[in-house]
Amino acid sequence: MKHLFKAQLNWISKQNPEESSKRFYSKSHQIQIEGKPVLDVSAAKAFKGDPSLYNPEDLLLSSLVSCHMMSYLYVCSQNGIEVLEYSDNAEATLEVNPDGSGRFVEARLYPKVKISNSDKVELALELHQKANQLCFIANSCNFSVLHNASCEVYVV
Repeated sequence: MKHLFKAQLNWISKQNPEESSKRFYSKSHQIQIEGKPVLDVSAAKAFKGDPSLYNPEDLLLSSLVSCHMMSYLYVCSQNGIEVLEYSDNAEATLEVNPDGSGRFVEARLYPKVKISNSDKVELALELHQKANQLCFIANSCNFSVLHNASCEVYVV
């Protein structure tokens, strides 16, 4: 089974004609996905972008964290684990080469989960591995995705 996703990117030069000889372009642009609000995007501040806007690196890590959570909730539901809360403070390391190319070399997810089942804490922690195997975004990455998960039982 295949699914097609579409995104439209729009960019307009904001340079003054007298600045056109300079080798700098605004990195700010918009991405439109049909039926959804426009997403304003730029490069990361380190790459001369607008730090107030999302950048591709932010969005890649956000996609990874979000997809992992959804995969995790799925495998928990299959295993009779009631998840009450889920949070993550993920980080990813980007290496830039002298020629300007670069790549993410690692992402670390720190999922914190609260469950209602005191007898399933160990299983809840193990299921992060299964969620990683199912995660569409993690399966599309060419870098390591590591998990440092924690799990608490919600006590009434």
